[in-house]
Amino acid sequence: MILGRVVGNVVSTGKWKTLEGWKILIVDQVDESLSAIGNRFIALDTIGAGNGEIVMVIESREATIPFEDPNTPTDMAVVGIIERINCGGDHIEIM
Repeated sequence: MILGRVVGNVVSTGKWKTLEGWKILIVDQVDESLSAIGNRFIALDTIGAGNGEIVMVIESREATIPFEDPNTPTDMAVVGIIERINCGGDHIEIM
């Protein structure tokens, strides 16, 4: 799983049939202190995440689990919105 921050979305007039109706998000990978690391990526939104929210992303074959069709062409899917992070006795409240 990957921790990320939603930084935008993608508008697509043409999509694979099983992707119709699903929002595509642009996500920055972040570390436990919410600092950006790595490259930006796109992920399908399965839960209604919004811009600026900290999210949990699954990748690879597991990214197709939220979809009815197991052959849905995706490699990344947002499956959770993070509210708080506890790490080494410290915690970060996300509002």
